[in-house]
Amino acid sequence: MNIWIRKQWTLLLGVLFVLSAFVTLFKYTVEQGWVTNAMKIGLGLLSGAGFAAAGFSLIKREKWPIVGELLIGLGACLLYTTAAFAGVYYEMWDSMTVLLGMTAVTAALTVYAYRFESRLLINIALMGGLLSPLLMRPETDQVFTLFLYMLVLNSAFFWLSTVKSWNELRLTSFIGSWMMYIVYFFTFDPVVEGVWNLPLRYALAAFLFYQIGFLLASRANKQSFDGMNMYAGLSNGVIFGFWSLLLIHGEVHYGYPLAFIGFVLLLASWFIHYHVKRMEPASATYGSAGVLLMLLALNQVGSGLAVKPIFNVFLWSTVAVLLVWVGKRFRWQALNLASLIIWFTTVCYWYVITWFTPRGEWFGVFIPFLNWGAMAWLALALLGFYYSARLKFASLGDSGNRVMGNMYALCSHFIIGGLLTVQMIRLFQEHFDYLPYFYVQLSLSASWGVYALLLVLWGANRGQSVFRWFGFSVLGLTAIKAIFFDLNGQESLYKVLVLLLLGGISFLIAWINGKWNKVKELGEQSWEQAGEEKDIKKDNM
Repeated sequence: MNIWIRKQWTLLLGVLFVLSAFVTLFKYTVEQGWVTNAMKIGLGLLSGAGFAAAGFSLIKREKWPIVGELLIGLGACLLYTTAAFAGVYYEMWDSMTVLLGMTAVTAALTVYAYRFESRLLINIALMGGLLSPLLMRPETDQVFTLFLYMLVLNSAFFWLSTVKSWNELRLTSFIGSWMMYIVYFFTFDPVVEGVWNLPLRYALAAFLFYQIGFLLASRANKQSFDGMNMYAGLSNGVIFGFWSLLLIHGEVHYGYPLAFIGFVLLLASWFIHYHVKRMEPASATYGSAGVLLMLLALNQVGSGLAVKPIFNVFLWSTVAVLLVWVGKRFRWQALNLASLIIWFTTVCYWYVITWFTPRGEWFGVFIPFLNWGAMAWLALALLGFYYSARLKFASLGDSGNRVMGNMYALCSHFIIGGLLTVQMIRLFQEHFDYLPYFYVQLSLSASWGVYALLLVLWGANRGQSVFRWFGFSVLGLTAIKAIFFDLNGQESLYKVLVLLLLGGISFLIAWINGKWNKVKELGEQSWEQAGEEKDIKKDNM
């Protein structure tokens, strides 16, 4: 395509200048009132047909074929200009007449270009067809006729560009059509009130037409979905997104058009993957863009509501689950890493925002550990434990994955600790608000002590010292909190009970740790004895 354009661009530029002169002269005669409208239409039809006939005659006699194609192209441009003048610029032809006339001219050009490989001719005709209404600047509200005119042009030239691989036709029609939309919008100044207004419908039709057209063109071109078609398809989504946000501003939330564009891009990604049966850059690009737009749209759901943070946690947790599932399914570790980053970011976000978020009650009743806030904590913790057990990265090796797995598990245990803390505080706020504040602190110390015991049991059961040491750390911090902070203030029997509980937990943890160390020593001794017996057998042999 680039080589052909470099060779022929001067010819195309000359045709544009000549056509611009004809259109300017045409408009001048209109303004001066030199001839009647019927005479103008007749002159345009005769001139267009005459140029086309002269060009065809030269080509048939095999004399100056390039000049012949130029004349045919100019004739087609004049016919398109006449159609635009009669059907759009002035309301002299109805929509059906424009459709029939445009279809006849376009069909003749398409058949001729397809049969005789007339690439120059079809480019001239396309540019003339796009340029005519742009220069005319319609003054009557014949919008439907204008877009019917554009539909005929795009359908024919898009098909020809696909079957002949003349990619410049596709790109020219795409750019020209959106330029036509800009002219229409600022010239007609259409009414944009309401969600389903006419300008939005025309923009939607153009968006879907080009999105489908680029995909079908790529499919016909040896299943090659990347390159110009992919970039044009993405640009098409950006252009429609801009116009849709402009046209429905103040009517609906901008999340709706973003969600629609994202859904269309996801369908495009599925279409590409379905045909090539593998992960293509184009499929990944469309899919990533579609997911991003869908997430941006979904992230706006519940805006202005107090429970928005809880919704965000469930939304991004679901996204993380989907990403890790797709990453496992297609063995694409980049998605696993993305899932991990989203999860960690959501955990940090939830730790910051949870203190100011409603409890997420069911039917107006607060039940500890059975409310939406608690479910958000549990969702994050379960996902972290899944990462710890199943998520592996080939680049880290066994030792690296083991260390990272422990880090995921520790982070998940921090989440469980946050769950206990928040739920305990809100339990007292809901049912024991009449008690002094130090009761809340004592209850937290007791719950953290129990949690430290569970951590030590976990580490002993799994044979992982890192969790035992984490449990020891929690118990140590709890002891500091209980002794130096919780004991201040008014004395009560509840303090005694909590301290006794923490003491019992400490003794139990010490007993578990002793048993674990004894089992570990026995295991090491049996391993050494097995090694010695193996050496003795070798010596006897």
